Amino acid sequence: MLSHIIDWSGRNRFLVLLATLFIVLGGIFAVLRTPIDALPDLSDVQVIVYTEFPGQAPQVVEDQVTYPLTTSMLSVPKSKVVRGFSFFGASFVYIIFEDGTDIYWARSRVLE
Repeated sequence: MLSHIIDWSGRNRFLVLLATLFIVLGGIFAVLRTPIDALPDLSDVQVIVYTEFPGQAPQVVEDQVTYPLTTSMLSVPKSKVVRGFSFFGASFVYIIFEDGTDIYWARSRVLE
C-alpha cells in the first residue's frame, strides 16, 4: 500500500506539489485569521503598588510603608492574595485577584 502511494506520488509530482501548496496557503490563511481571543491569557489579574521611601533601610520601609499598605489591601473586594516586599528605599505590594475579575475594576478598587 505504501509503495503504491510512493509510486503514484513519483508519477504525479505536479499534483503533489499543488496539494502541498494549497495546504501551506490554507495554514497561513488560518493563522492570519485566528483571533487573539483564541489564545487565552492564563495569568492572574494582579495590581502592583510601587512606593519609594528614599534613603530608608528595608526595616523602616517595611514598618512605615509596606505593612500598612498590605493590611489595608487585604480588605479590597475579590482579592485573593496580598504580598508585600521591602527593599532599600522602595516597597512593592502585589494584590492578586480572583479569576474573572476585570483589571480596570481591580485597579479602581486599589486606588480607592
